[in-house]
Amino acid sequence: MQRQLTFAIVGLFLLTGCKSTYYGMWSKLGYEKRDILVSEVEDAKKDQEKAKEQFKTTLQRFQEITGFQGGNLEAKYKKLNSEYEACKSRADAVTKQVADVDETAQDMFKEWNKELAQYSDPNLRSKSQQQLNQSKERYQELITAMRKAESSMQPVLKAFGDQVLFLKHNLNAQAIASLQTTSQQIDQNVQALIKDMEASINEANDFISQMKT
Repeated sequence: MQRQLTFAIVGLFLLTGCKSTYYGMWSKLGYEKRDILVSEVEDAKKDQEKAKEQFKTTLQRFQEITGFQGGNLEAKYKKLNSEYEACKSRADAVTKQVADVDETAQDMFKEWNKELAQYSDPNLRSKSQQQLNQSKERYQELITAMRKAESSMQPVLKAFGDQVLFLKHNLNAQAIASLQTTSQQIDQNVQALIKDMEASINEANDFISQMKT
């Protein structure tokens, strides 16, 4: 709890300070870029988990409308619109967190590479270089999975947005019937997104585990 509070306080400082000062504050608290990266990957994983569930919920709301059999159509539309807006917020959070992860990772690798020149022992330098290369390779697998999951959100968001906008001006049975033909494709896109999200979350778990050991 104390560590989470500390991360939150320093994170707020980042909004008004430069990144080098941000790293400096963490260093004084005993956290290096490696620790910060692990924390940010954990946050990215949580954001992806929340986004995955939100996309599933929004799909359910859309399917409720396309299977409409009577009742308050206006109320169902409002629920769908609310879930769609939540989807956009979750997607934005994922995009921001993935960007933070990549920035910290690149800064860490840059610092690591620069510090190789400080070794006086060539064997230790060689070993550190090997570890750096392995870490870069492992990170590349992680960021590739994260970027893939992030990009998979966009076509689904656009599809949801189109349906919500159409329904806004056409809340009637005929309009609902016309949306049923697109329901299956959206469902397939969401399932593909969930698969990409889960792959990214698994990569994050593996990366965190390796970094901690």
